[in-house]
Amino acid sequence: MSEYAVDLAAYCARIGYSGPLEPTLDTLRALQELHPAAIPFEAIDVLLDRGVDLAPHVVDDKLIARGRGGYCYEQNGLFKRVLEAVGFEVEGLIARVNWQAPPDAPLNPPSHMALRVTVGGAAWLVDVGFGSCVPTAPLRLACREPQNTPHEIFRLTPAMHGLQLEASIAGKWQPVYRVVPTPVLDGDYTLHNWFTATHPSSHFRHRLIVTRTTPEARHVLADARVTVRGRDGTVHRETLNAGAIERALAERFGLPVEREWRAVIERAAAAEMLD
Repeated sequence: MSEYAVDLAAYCARIGYSGPLEPTLDTLRALQELHPAAIPFEAIDVLLDRGVDLAPHVVDDKLIARGRGGYCYEQNGLFKRVLEAVGFEVEGLIARVNWQAPPDAPLNPPSHMALRVTVGGAAWLVDVGFGSCVPTAPLRLACREPQNTPHEIFRLTPAMHGLQLEASIAGKWQPVYRVVPTPVLDGDYTLHNWFTATHPSSHFRHRLIVTRTTPEARHVLADARVTVRGRDGTVHRETLNAGAIERALAERFGLPVEREWRAVIERAAAAEMLD
């Protein structure tokens, strides 16, 4: 457990939670559903060459006090400390992302942080930091049957190097990531975070990606393209110019847009014209 004390009251205010803070499955479900609706997934600091500092007080200032979002190490790192403060038994995990990859695609290096939360002797996969397909409910790690969430249906299947997480999208099972069941120490994410934030091969270095998952829909901004996937199966896509991207960041995703973001926004708009 981190020695840094997260401000539970401030966190609950940030995500709009006013229920009991007890280490129960109901509490876990409620927090996991509210978190990605309130704290967007984004890696704008990576595009600005600011780096990503995982120090707890820095993450809390960014995601809670300043109203920013973050990517998996920030999101799940914060959520881990919140759950520990509530009294949950939590372990960090690492996963290899293979989102919508073909079956014969080589596995990527481990780069995604997820969590294992044990409640009443049962272990659950918990994740608030995967972006466009983040599970919005805990998934029973020992279960091999499809599991419902407020959005997609997910399943976990045995695979080499761990368990394969898949999501049912438009009637087809799509790979999400392959999670390794061995616990990872908090300090071990430092190297993964450095690679993800700085290496030229990291897609976060090249694309503006912002997501927010509300109870009604998943909102995804990829450069200049906004996709809204409703829980009812509807899909709406739109291409934005630079001004509309800036407005979407503020209004759709609830981010406090900074003047320094303008260069990132203009590059995202230009990337659409080059496609």
